[in-house]
Amino acid sequence: PTQPRRSTNFEVVLHTAMRPFFGVVLALCGATALLQQQQHWSAVHRRPDPPQSSVDDPRRAHVPQLLRAKIGASSSRGAPVRALAIEEMIDKSKTDRLAHLEAQAMAALTAAVEEFEHPVFPNAMIVGDCVITHLLSKLDYLKTDKVKIMVVDTFHLFDSTMPFLETLEAKYGFEADVFKADGCETLEDFEKTYGMGLWKTSVAEYDRAAKVEPFQRGLKTLAADVMINGRRRDHGADRAYIDIAEVAPIGGGLAKLNPLAYWTFEDCFDYAAMEGVPLHPSVAEGYPSQGDAKDTVPVPDPEGLSGVKGDKGSVRFVDGTWHGDKTIWLNYGSERIGRFVGLSEEEGKKKTECGIHVDGAERSWDRDLWGGVGNDAPSAVVTLATQDEALALKNSGEPAVIVVYAPWCPFCQAMEPEFEKLAEELSAKGITVAKYRGDVDRPFVKAEFNVKAFPTINVVTPDGLVKYESEDRAKEQMLAFFAETTGVAV
Repeated sequence: PTQPRRSTNFEVVLHTAMRPFFGVVLALCGATALLQQQQHWSAVHRRPDPPQSSVDDPRRAHVPQLLRAKIGASSSRGAPVRALAIEEMIDKSKTDRLAHLEAQAMAALTAAVEEFEHPVFPNAMIVGDCVITHLLSKLDYLKTDKVKIMVVDTFHLFDSTMPFLETLEAKYGFEADVFKADGCETLEDFEKTYGMGLWKTSVAEYDRAAKVEPFQRGLKTLAADVMINGRRRDHGADRAYIDIAEVAPIGGGLAKLNPLAYWTFEDCFDYAAMEGVPLHPSVAEGYPSQGDAKDTVPVPDPEGLSGVKGDKGSVRFVDGTWHGDKTIWLNYGSERIGRFVGLSEEEGKKKTECGIHVDGAERSWDRDLWGGVGNDAPSAVVTLATQDEALALKNSGEPAVIVVYAPWCPFCQAMEPEFEKLAEELSAKGITVAKYRGDVDRPFVKAEFNVKAFPTINVVTPDGLVKYESEDRAKEQMLAFFAETTGVAV
């Protein structure tokens, strides 16, 4: 085989001398190749230059015309123009939102008229109720009397409330049906019948006499089959999950429509400003919500009773314009922080509802407890229909149980099943368990049956009545008390 040629000394020397030069050439070649590769990559993957489109470019059709003009000019005129454009976009978003909410609410109100025979709107003239009144007018449901407006006069409203109602009636062309406490036409009549300061001695009794009873009587008188009201989710936790309609039967078949359920308090003010909706005069004086003047304060108020201390009227809404820090009114659940000041439920819970919208208020509409009107369920509880019947059982000396109750009272409603069980067990042994409705005969039951609040349960013994003081109204507890008091084995 041929032997490989050996390099001469010259070749070895030449190669050694040229090695640095070859290194430089190789480096230059590599750099050139890398640069060419990067240029190719950029040509393939670079973003295209934006087209020089005009403000009339169809791709900007969703942007308001004036806003597009400002965007087109912004590159030459700077950031302030862009800020103005954004503000306009925000304003348009609010307008679009109000248009959607209006359409939604009007569709609900239209359904109330088309799907029900006797829609009734109990109007308290708070901000949301004023908005609903305006919407009903836009639908022409007020002048045509397709929706009845109902107002409950508690005799304790703001002095400006009933005159403001007259303003609304004149503007929108309707006449409200006003309901008051049974048998009363004036505050003097109310205090003569129920005593002065009833709301101080019993909030539940006051609510029943001044609000719930006339409210229910109004619904019955107007034959309501759907009730329109202004409750909203942002009122607070008690209403956080209400829907725009509650069509399930409530207390004899009454349905509820909440056209503003998904609105916020701010939406109501924005809409009122946009549409020129008249608002209660007290709104301009610093009151975000209107109820009874006796327990309603401005927000902020000088004494901080609302939870926000400050000068009266430091926050107010006048002729569509805010004055002061509006967030104090508009924060979640804050609309009614100036309402029910100093009032508590009988179980000690702070009062948050007016009495009309509490659980069970509609349940007693045309409905009694333990049988009776509107309640077809058979009952072992004996009805004492007159004072003479009640006194006869009381004075008989025979072991018996008597409950003095009010059908609208949630505590009475809560004990209905357990008291029925008690009646079934005792009546099987020949022992009378009876009821007497006390809310319509309060002086009598207070004098004769130890009544301070509802329900009041008494056990009849030969020595007179013994009041059951416990709030545990389970059948077994009441039964044990009866046995201990009367000595009757049960």
